[in-house]
Amino acid sequence: MNRRELRADAVANRNRVLAAAVVSVRRDGEAVPMARIAAEAGVGIATLYRSYPSREALLGALTERSFRLVLDTALRAESTGSTAIESLELFLHQTIDHGPELVLPLHGGPAQLDPQVTALRKDVHAALTRILKRGQQEGTVSPKLTAFDIVIFGALLAQPLPHVRHWEHAARRLVRIFLAGIAASA
Repeated sequence: MNRRELRADAVANRNRVLAAAVVSVRRDGEAVPMARIAAEAGVGIATLYRSYPSREALLGALTERSFRLVLDTALRAESTGSTAIESLELFLHQTIDHGPELVLPLHGGPAQLDPQVTALRKDVHAALTRILKRGQQEGTVSPKLTAFDIVIFGALLAQPLPHVRHWEHAARRLVRIFLAGIAASA
């Protein structure tokens, strides 16, 4: 499919819409009015609909963007050349850092994924599985641990609990406890 290149202002508008939509959807849920998202992005409603002709298209774009961010994080963690535990620590810390940008099914985002997003999710699991296999070969990670376990834990860390002061500090402490707990039994 040929896509013409977007003008710089159109790209900027699209990025502002996505940034505003992340905040709005995480705050107000998927039913947030599209007009509110447009207003928070500083664009007209027609501009929003030109890029995302429906709520489903906007939510799909947010989910795809989120999975791409998580995949980039997993691949970066995998390629560090460190131990598997250090790679998992990097992945989890970056997941905490990116938490405010994520709209994923485990965060209340759309549960129905298009094939492209499903492929991204599969790639995330594959990268994490490779890290875990490396850890199992090193003898540092329990063979019972799965990529799904890491994904679930990361999703929990990426959603701050509303009444926990200093969430980031608490989440990073939980990472240390989790990593100590997944060590392979001697």
